[in-house]
Amino acid sequence: MFLAPAVIVYSLFSALPLVQTLAQGFFSADDSGKAAFVGLENFRTILLDPDWSAGFWNAMANNAKFFCIHMLLQNPIGLLLATLFSLKGLRGARTYRTLIFLPTLLSVVIIGFIWQLILSPLWGVGEKLMGFAGLAEWFAPWMGQEETALATLSMISVWQYIGMPMMLIYAALLAVPEEIVEAAHVEGASALRIFWQIKLPLIYPTLGLVTILTFVANFNAFDLIYSIKGALAGPNYSTDILGTLFYRTFFGYQAQVGNAYLGSAVATLMFLVILAGVGIYFVGVQRRLTRFAL
Repeated sequence: MFLAPAVIVYSLFSALPLVQTLAQGFFSADDSGKAAFVGLENFRTILLDPDWSAGFWNAMANNAKFFCIHMLLQNPIGLLLATLFSLKGLRGARTYRTLIFLPTLLSVVIIGFIWQLILSPLWGVGEKLMGFAGLAEWFAPWMGQEETALATLSMISVWQYIGMPMMLIYAALLAVPEEIVEAAHVEGASALRIFWQIKLPLIYPTLGLVTILTFVANFNAFDLIYSIKGALAGPNYSTDILGTLFYRTFFGYQAQVGNAYLGSAVATLMFLVILAGVGIYFVGVQRRLTRFAL
């Protein structure tokens, strides 16, 4: 009885649309506009047709790069910050935690607009700020170059969301039993050894959770790219990811006509990629973490 309201709302606004989208990917419109079952034809078009496959695999590769940058920067830095803030006697820890977590609460549109103002080569303040450190000659229109646009947007995303892994790992570190740490101190273990051999193994489940949340969020990403680069994800689709590809395919954009059936096929492929990643985590990682905990 108590679960029924949540189950009904979730079913109507999440589960049912998901099922309808997955089913729609197996249909297409005939000449009269009537939906007709075409099986895997839409998926064959997306994956193998020269007019569509290049865009899909480009978006998939960009999404993988987007995720890798987050894994290499966001989570390790979040772990480092959480470890520092968990130290006793650190002055201003609460203030620093709040300031670092604050961008996570801001609208992505605001974040995109702010960074456009900062990095714009015409009116941005980025070059002046770098000039104060003697690095003005290193400034470049990073978001306007194909080689650097995706990495720049990824680091903006890292800056905005680094507070999430930091707080999750911080909470896990606080939950480490103090008796174990004190016993290690009595035995003469250094702070670094205590972290690597005691604290870090105990927070492996949280690190695994942070990893899978990062994976799901990155392969569902859309809003930051759209707010800064638009649906075309320029320059020359160098920042195109699965989310922007789905948007253009389903709704259409400028000269591209939207196709709900092909768009549903793209959404289904996104779902399968995320499902595969989550499945690999639970089968290959979560079971080992459970055995380790036992």
